[in-house]
Amino acid sequence: MKGIIIAIAVLAMIQVMFEPGQALTCGQVDASLAPCIPYLTQGGDPSSACCSGVKSLNELAQTTADKRTACNCVKAAANRYANLKDDAAQALPTKCGVTMDTPVSRTVNCDIIN
Repeated sequence: MKGIIIAIAVLAMIQVMFEPGQALTCGQVDASLAPCIPYLTQGGDPSSACCSGVKSLNELAQTTADKRTACNCVKAAANRYANLKDDAAQALPTKCGVTMDTPVSRTVNCDIIN
């Protein structure tokens, strides 16, 4: 019985975290892209966990406001890693088979995203 209550509590927390209509947060963006850090700093190919995060982020950022938030969060995260490879960052969506309106870049103007 205790396990069922814990499972229901976890599902409720997940529902609140990803409820449609809620504003996207940098925490969600960071969590989605965290598995991509090795690829973004070392190159090679992104992991399946990284691509899953990219796809998840793309699904979460549907409104203009969410896309701009995601862009600013990605930009801030990119600036935290001095060794981030810009070419790897720009290629990430394509390598994961995703078309994104949110570029992974340190220098993008997020205010122009629609």
